Amino acid sequence: MTLAKATVKVVNLGRISYGRALQIQQRCVRQRLDTSSELANILLLCEHEPVYTIGIRQKLYSAEEELRLKNLGAEFFRTNRGGLITFHGPGQLVCYPILNLGCFKKSVRWYVCELERTVIGLCRKFGIKASTSPDTGVWVGENKICALGINCRMYITSHGLALNCNTDMRWFDNIVPCGIVGKGVTSLSQELGREVTVPEAIPPLLETFAEQFNCSLTFEDGDINNIIVNDSPVRL
Repeated sequence: MTLAKATVKVVNLGRISYGRALQIQQRCVRQRLDTSSELANILLLCEHEPVYTIGIRQKLYSAEEELRLKNLGAEFFRTNRGGLITFHGPGQLVCYPILNLGCFKKSVRWYVCELERTVIGLCRKFGIKASTSPDTGVWVGENKICALGINCRMYITSHGLALNCNTDMRWFDNIVPCGIVGKGVTSLSQELGREVTVPEAIPPLLETFAEQFNCSLTFEDGDINNIIVNDSPVRL
């Protein structure tokens, strides 16, 4: 049986702290897990203030190491996504799909591959040849341009991808990105030799996402206004 074409609601959170975006994600996931909820599939887009995050496949950082990173002016979070340590910050397009895979295909492997293909398609639109790797994420040669780290509970997804647009790459010098030794990081701006901003990258990302996931996108904020963060409605 062929599934009906899914609809995904796009919400641009703009510049937002990692902690607040995480609360929004968690509330969306809880509502999707509630069978009485009518909340749609959602694609959250944002940029974060400087933050280092570690996933569940983590080599636990000591309190001293955590303090070292915080002293650089970044926050530090331990999360339930896949993967090791990475950096998020201004100039990086972060995309958090909160999807019910029952509307698409109930396969986490399929989902991760589709996210990777989405970013590869976006890079192609910019004239950049990108590819996947056993090390996960999307790469341009030996340099990672987009990190992936997801969580999936009862086929409801959270966390997602982080695409370097015009990120200050010096933040990555303080860590071993994603725990991969001997490889580097890159950005759209670095590859093209010109400034590529997050707003410029959003339309091609949405276009390739809709193509890859065979879904329709809407842009009303709708139910997202009912999400409560610190007892106050999130108004978008």
